[in-house]
Amino acid sequence: MNKPTVAIIGRPNVGKSTLFNRLLGSRRAIVSEEAGTTRDRHFGDVEWGGRRFYLVDTGGLLPDSVDSMEKAIRDQVEIALQEADVLLFLGDGQEGLNPVDLAIAERLRHSRRPVLVAVNKLDDLPNTTAHFPFLKLGFGDPIPVSAQVGKSSGDLLDAIVALLPPANAGEDDEAIQVAVVGRPNAGKSSLANKLIGEPRHVVAPEAGTTRDAIDSPMRYHDQTINFIDTAGLRRRAKVQEDLEFYSTLRTERAIERAHVCILVVDATLGLHNQDLRIATQAWEHGAGLIVVVNKWDLVETKDANTAKRGQEDLVKKAPFLQYVPFVYVSATTGLRVRKILDLILEVAAARDKRVETHEVNEVLQELLQRASPPQKAGVEVKLLYASQIGTAPPMFAIVSNRPDDIPESYLRYLTHGFRSAWKFTGAPLNLKLRRRGPRR
Repeated sequence: MNKPTVAIIGRPNVGKSTLFNRLLGSRRAIVSEEAGTTRDRHFGDVEWGGRRFYLVDTGGLLPDSVDSMEKAIRDQVEIALQEADVLLFLGDGQEGLNPVDLAIAERLRHSRRPVLVAVNKLDDLPNTTAHFPFLKLGFGDPIPVSAQVGKSSGDLLDAIVALLPPANAGEDDEAIQVAVVGRPNAGKSSLANKLIGEPRHVVAPEAGTTRDAIDSPMRYHDQTINFIDTAGLRRRAKVQEDLEFYSTLRTERAIERAHVCILVVDATLGLHNQDLRIATQAWEHGAGLIVVVNKWDLVETKDANTAKRGQEDLVKKAPFLQYVPFVYVSATTGLRVRKILDLILEVAAARDKRVETHEVNEVLQELLQRASPPQKAGVEVKLLYASQIGTAPPMFAIVSNRPDDIPESYLRYLTHGFRSAWKFTGAPLNLKLRRRGPRR
């Protein structure tokens, strides 16, 4: 990635996620009184003082814990240490310097990265000296902050920017935002790890391991792709715990900000109504869509037409899926996983595709010659001309003398004709009918 990375490191419950949200200016990470709420690395995009950088929230670090989940969190923190350009060590000013803080500081000293110390939960700034004991860590003057109310967050950002490596020309590249969505335990995190080429997301056999939407940027064919791994979407009736409720909200927001959604389906369970709801939600938000059928290697009874028959059945339930690419993969073995990256670029390009007006009208005339719009008795219904009025997703306006008399079935005919001419693989396509001249 071209933008520098700053990782927030610290023991559990010192306010890392609260500070992460404060510096981003949004509630991107779940904040809870329950220690260990943050399990994965969370990427956010920050701009300050003319510089842009990735801010990474990590799970609470317990260097000597033997718990399996704590070990998984520790592995994630280790990867964050390797990737980061600047390390932001966060302490708790109310509890003071802790032996775990000293152990973490020792680990940071071996990282050979610039380390900045911030001491959180100091709401009575500037009338406090509670941050002074953190001078013992040996990383320079600690910066007192209150992430909860925002005190000194500007000073902290100034100090972070001062430690960033020099800017480079590629720092402002626009990334393709890709949300990896689906029901719990469909293999979303495993797929994201395989696509990125490293284990950035905690993977465990129990459903619900991923709680937040996790951002993970990568470069592919000179294009930045930002994968948003999300908590599994359940029907709202089953969302009982507060954490899962907020996870569902963040997944829905991830779909809203995505350019392309990868719907991951468990091949051993098939595509259920909940999967169709997720696909429909992404499509209606204007995101491109790719259906990834995961665990294909575990399907024992299949033949050359199994996939085709399955897709045909799904198109009967949701006709828009006929325009969506399906790919059958195994995140475990890597079967056809790399094909997904090419599909992402193809779908993103289709979503941004723009067609010249003369081409649009040539295709419209061909469609009119094949089949005219249904006519009302005594009044001729005409389609006069058309043009593309938007992208992401593509939108076309068709001017008619009587737009209210054109049935939905004929609009579907035009939509299919436009898709046949320009593909728009995996991208929603919207047609708007407009009346010629001023409305009466």
